[in-house]
Amino acid sequence: MDPPGHTVYRRLLIPEFTVRQVKEMRPGIQEDVDRLIDDMLKQGSSADLVEAFALAVPSLTICRMLGLPEAGGDFFRDRMNTMIAVGSSSTQEAVTAAAEVWEYLDVLVTKAEREPGDNLVGRLVTAAQESEEISHDALVGMTIQLLVAGHETTANMISLGVLTLLRNPGHLAALRDDPAGWPTAVEELLRYLSIVDWVGFDRVATEDVEIGGQVVRAGEGLFVLGASANRDARVFDRPDDLDLRRGARNHMAFGYGVHQCLGQNLVRAELEIAYRTLFERIPGLRVVGADDDLPFKYAGAIFGVRELPVAW
Repeated sequence: MDPPGHTVYRRLLIPEFTVRQVKEMRPGIQEDVDRLIDDMLKQGSSADLVEAFALAVPSLTICRMLGLPEAGGDFFRDRMNTMIAVGSSSTQEAVTAAAEVWEYLDVLVTKAEREPGDNLVGRLVTAAQESEEISHDALVGMTIQLLVAGHETTANMISLGVLTLLRNPGHLAALRDDPAGWPTAVEELLRYLSIVDWVGFDRVATEDVEIGGQVVRAGEGLFVLGASANRDARVFDRPDDLDLRRGARNHMAFGYGVHQCLGQNLVRAELEIAYRTLFERIPGLRVVGADDDLPFKYAGAIFGVRELPVAW
């Protein structure tokens, strides 16, 4: 959406993702991460990191935010994978999964409209009732958007980030020696991996404009590739190199402008806590097999890996 309609929805959500709000969420995220690692260690000396850890971290976080029961995490992970799994799900399967998610959240929002709880959905319902600008269906749609946006992207960043660090042991050793470097390392991993290329940059020209020597006519569409921007040598020195001390906070992994990712503060916290805790608690973590054998999501809208076998 464009303003002013877009502004109405975004204004409701901004207070939920401030630096202060995310800081208050960090202990809960840490608790979830530690519990997931405990479960991995109890199961033996190997695991699929995607299923056992990467998918579960953001799922538990967003379920807590929305006021969903923890058991709902498995339901949503399954349906979300079906909805966005390009090439591995049929159109009908994706439509059915989306309908099931809508039905579940429709009931959740309806309950919150009768008795708002102290969670994100409850606060959205209260704000919507006060403003009278947001319909019931719009609230359900916003909740689905939060689930999708806060689930697949973060999960893929966790697994790919772990793979990248394990394939660069010198960088990982430096972080183990200086854990204060994790926030900066997270920014570089976001830039370097750029798992979502389109990042909300799609635009339509409202008048003729020249960009880089190319005339774009009014009414023509523009699709800017965020991954290419993140490898721009005019902005980043040696852009194809991984430099965890780069301080690449000006990357485009979260988009730019009016549609920039609302949840970026939350994502940064999840990634920092997940990476740091995983490598602290399982120092012998290693990938099993060669990279060429890993099932990467080359056909998906969001790049990642479907499985990441690890051992320790």
